[in-house]
This record gives sequence, C-alpha cells and structure tokens, in this order.
Amino acid sequence: MFLLKIIKERRSIRKFQKKEIPDETIDKLIEALIWAPSAGNLQSRKFYFVFDDEIKEKLAVAAFGQSSITQAPLVVIGCADDKISRRYGEKGRKLYSICDVSASIQNMILLATELGLGSCWIGAFDERKVAEILDLPKNLHPIVIVPVGYPAEKPSPPPRVLKQEAVKIIDKS
Repeated sequence: MFLLKIIKERRSIRKFQKKEIPDETIDKLIEALIWAPSAGNLQSRKFYFVFDDEIKEKLAVAAFGQSSITQAPLVVIGCADDKISRRYGEKGRKLYSICDVSASIQNMILLATELGLGSCWIGAFDERKVAEILDLPKNLHPIVIVPVGYPAEKPSPPPRVLKQEAVKIIDKS
C-alpha cells in the first residue's frame, strides 16, 4: 500500500528550490534506474546525469524553452540503445529499448518522490539537438528528459479517467 500512496502523490514538478541533491541520494536514483526490468535483460539503455548549467541551458532550448530544465539541480536524460536490435531486430530498437528506458525512468521518478524530490517527464524535445548537445554515439537515442530537484511548488492532483474507461475486464469463459 505504501507504493500506491507514492504513485498517487507523484506530481509533475516544474519549479525547484536552489538546493543541491546529496551524493547518497543520487546513488539511490541510479540504483532505481538500473534495477528496472528490461527486454531479455539486455539493459539497452543509458542515462546521462547533467549538473552543468551551460548544458542545461542548451537542453532547455532543445526542449522548446522548457525552463524547468534550467531550474533543476539535476537533469536526467534517458537514452535507448540500438544494441538491442542484435537480438530483437527492428522491434527491439523501436519498441523494447524505449520500454526499457521508460521502466527505468518510472522507477527513478517514484523513488525521487519517496525521497522528497520532484521531477517532470519531458518528452517534447528535438532529439537530434539533444544528441548533439550530449555528443551521443550513433547507437544512443534520447527518449526522455527529467529535471529532478526539491520542489518549490505543490500542484494539485490532475483528474484521472474512470477505471472503467481505462481498463477492459475480460472474464473467464
């Protein structure tokens, strides 16, 4: 029940306090990332932890001016790795590796919430520009940008669809 409480309390935070995140907390976020499930346990993902203000400024521009990127003490970029295609072909590259990154980021976001940190999943950005800014190798593709820090806001929970709208129960025959 504790995990469901964290899931329900998580919010997209776009304003952060000017407060550094301790190294021990950073290590825990990394653990949450690497312990997520992955297709065939290939772990076809890579994460960039950005603390440099100049790079954060460039990332904010690549993310169409999303200023929360510049305010957060930490910005995490989750990248899918094409190496998965060696086992799973095109479906691995276009689907499984993205799912791998997504599962890892969800782990990290939920742990961040438990640790008193806020974050925001950002998917609107120019992938090519982000790849250039981070000097990514050709096999890595940025999937998500996540600013992380101590919240300077407390948004209300957004409405959710009804369970009946989100889920179709198929009974046993």
